[in-house]
Amino acid sequence: MKPKQQREKFRSNQYTGTTSGMCDNYLQANMIILPKEYAFEFLLFCLRNPRSCPIVDVLEEGVTQPRIADADIRTDLPKYRIYRKGKLEKEVVDITDEWRDDFVTFLIGCSFTFEKSLIGEGIGLLHQEQNRVVPMFKTTIPCEKAGRFEGNMVVSMRALKEDEIEKAVQITEKFETSHGGPVHIGHPEEIGIADIQKPDYGESVSFDENERTPVFWACGVTPQNVGLNVKPSIMIAHAPGHMLITDQLEEQ
Repeated sequence: MKPKQQREKFRSNQYTGTTSGMCDNYLQANMIILPKEYAFEFLLFCLRNPRSCPIVDVLEEGVTQPRIADADIRTDLPKYRIYRKGKLEKEVVDITDEWRDDFVTFLIGCSFTFEKSLIGEGIGLLHQEQNRVVPMFKTTIPCEKAGRFEGNMVVSMRALKEDEIEKAVQITEKFETSHGGPVHIGHPEEIGIADIQKPDYGESVSFDENERTPVFWACGVTPQNVGLNVKPSIMIAHAPGHMLITDQLEEQ
C-alpha cells in the first residue's frame, strides 16, 4: 500500500495501530507540535541533538500540510498524544479540534525507516514478529540543553543475535536522518534501564537474553520526554510507534 492510501486509512480511523513495517522504502517521521513561543528553543534543541532529533521538515506557524507528504498532520497519523503542562492528558485519533493558528510542527526522522533494510539482510525484528509496538526506554544519557529544553535521551530497542549486530550497525549508520547507528549495545543498566521487560513507551518483546543482545538506537520520542520537563501549556505529539508516513523515499 502506498503512503497516501495508508494515510487515508488513518484519516478514516480504519487503522490506529503501529506503523512499523508499513510502506517499505518511505521515510516515517515522529511529530511534535508546539505553540510558536517555544518553537525557536525547540529547533535549537534539535540542532544540538541531531542523533535523537534529526529534523526532516518544519512547518511554518499554522500550516498543516508538510512539504514531504500530501497529508494533513491533524488527521493523517494513526494516533496522537496531547500533553498539557507536562502531563499526558489523552490519546486521540484526530487533533482537528485542538488545532491553533500559532502551532509550529516539527517532523523528526524515525528508526522505522531503516527496518526494511535490516529485514532485507535477514535480521529478524521481534516487535514486528510479535505484533507489538517497539519497546522504548528513558535513559540516563543527557541531551544538550537549549533554552528551556533539557533532559535525557529516549532509546528504542531491538534484540539481535550476536552475528547480526555488526551488520545492523553498518546498515543503520547510513540512515543519518533516521537516527543513524546504535548509541548503546548490551548492558542496559549502564544507560539507566533497570528492567528490559518494562519499557517506558511501546510494548515489551519476549526474547532469551542468552541468545539475543539488546541494541539501542536514539529515539524520536526524546522530545516528548524532554517536553515533560518544559511543561508547555500544550504539546501535541504522535503516540509512540504511530508515525507520519511521508511520500519521501528513504534514499532521498
